[in-house]
Amino acid sequence: MAATPKDVRIVCGLGNPGAEYALTRHSAGFAVIDALAERHGVRYWKSEGGCDTATIKIRRNGEMQEILLAKPQSYMNTSGGPLSKIARAHKVSPAEILVVHDEVDLPEGRIQVKFGGGLNAHNGLRSIADKLGTRDFSRVRCGIGRPPGKMSVADYALRKLKGAYVEEFLVMAQDAADAVQRCLEQGVASQL
Repeated sequence: MAATPKDVRIVCGLGNPGAEYALTRHSAGFAVIDALAERHGVRYWKSEGGCDTATIKIRRNGEMQEILLAKPQSYMNTSGGPLSKIARAHKVSPAEILVVHDEVDLPEGRIQVKFGGGLNAHNGLRSIADKLGTRDFSRVRCGIGRPPGKMSVADYALRKLKGAYVEEFLVMAQDAADAVQRCLEQGVASQL
């Protein structure tokens, strides 16, 4: 029987820690988590299992429920370790996890909700699938588009954004935060 998404209990944004990576396409997941935290008035982050975590409350099925926001502080390629640690600590199954990440196969600024499926050579997703032992987790994919010309995907994803690109990036983060909010309140299945 195919797995199906359950009510989300952890939202994990992917990115690289440190100020030098803050405004890069590869850290789109962190930007979305920060946007959600700001909307919900998060004042306190703690270090837990290799992640920066905070909790928010959302109304789901007529009652308030706590959601854990997580930003793994290892680098992107090893984000599965910290995420699997906090999932175990909070007794959260993979089907209750929503991962927010950058996606080169979507046009810049486009947001897509997905459950399970391929990893598209995304090292963060590969690490998570390896550590959780499954690909059956929900994702909010933040389109960053393909690099121009002959630029490598890595250079494109890790290049510090400037000027109008920063504005577009922050708008995308808010749009993706809207998508996450809908997944939390209405369920991932309703957004697929």
